[in-house]
Amino acid sequence: MTANTVVAALDAASVRRLTTGQVILDDVSWTVRSGEHWALLGANGAGKTTVLRLIGALMHPTTGTVDVLGHRLGRVDMRELRAHIGLVSSSQKVPLDAAAHTVVLTGHTGTVQPLWRKYDAEVRERAHELLAELEIKDLADRAYGVCSGGQRARILVARALMADPALLLLDEPFNALDLPSREDLIDAMHRLALTRTGLATITVTHHLEELSPAIGHVLLLKEGRVLTSGPAEQVLTGERMTQCFGRPIEVSRHEGRWLARSGRR
Repeated sequence: MTANTVVAALDAASVRRLTTGQVILDDVSWTVRSGEHWALLGANGAGKTTVLRLIGALMHPTTGTVDVLGHRLGRVDMRELRAHIGLVSSSQKVPLDAAAHTVVLTGHTGTVQPLWRKYDAEVRERAHELLAELEIKDLADRAYGVCSGGQRARILVARALMADPALLLLDEPFNALDLPSREDLIDAMHRLALTRTGLATITVTHHLEELSPAIGHVLLLKEGRVLTSGPAEQVLTGERMTQCFGRPIEVSRHEGRWLARSGRR
C-alpha cells in the first residue's frame, strides 16, 4: 500500500448487545493509515477488544460503518477479508505438539491444523524466512508447547505475517511474558516497523512499558467512547491518562520508551 493509504476506518461505529441493549461501543470514529503504529489503551471494559474485533473483521457494528483494507463490513465476505489481516493473540488456539515451522505455515491457510497439500516449497521457505526475520530460526523444529512465552509470541507474529498483511493486530501479545521475553518481543516489533514501512499495526496493552519506540499514535478509550486520539506525545500525558483510568497517573519517557506509574492522590 502507498503512504497514507487508509487501512481501517470507523465512522460513528457503535456496538450494542442485542440481548440486553447494553452499549459496548458508542459513536467511535477512528482512522488508521498505512505505516502507522497505534496503541489502543483503556481500562478493562472500555471496549478495546470490541474495536479490535471490528477491525479484524470478526463482527459487524450495530450502527455506523467500518471499512478495512478498502472494504466495508456488510458488503464483503468476512472470511476472505480476514485472510489479509494479521492477528496475534495470546488466546489463539495452536497445537502444542506442532513444530514452530508448522505453526507459521498455518498462517498461509488461516487454519489451526496444517493443510499440507496447500504448502509448496515456496510457502515452506517463506515460513523459514519469517522465523529468521523474527530471530527464532533455530526454533523451526521445536514443538510450540515447549517454547517459552516470548518465543511463542514471536512464532505467532511470524504466523500472522505469512499472509503478507497490510494490517497487523496485536491483542495483548505481552500477556504473562517475563522481562527478557517482553523485551525480545518489543525489539522484534520495533525491527518490523523499521523494515516493513507500509505495515500498519494496532497494539492493545495495559502497560505503557510494553510499547515499542515505533508506536507513534495512541487511542484512549473510556467506557466505550473515544476519550482522545493522536500522536503519542500528545496523548500519553499524565492529565490524559489520569482522565482515562480514573486515578492520578504520572507519565515519563526515556529513549523512546514510555513509563506510567500511579501518582499520589
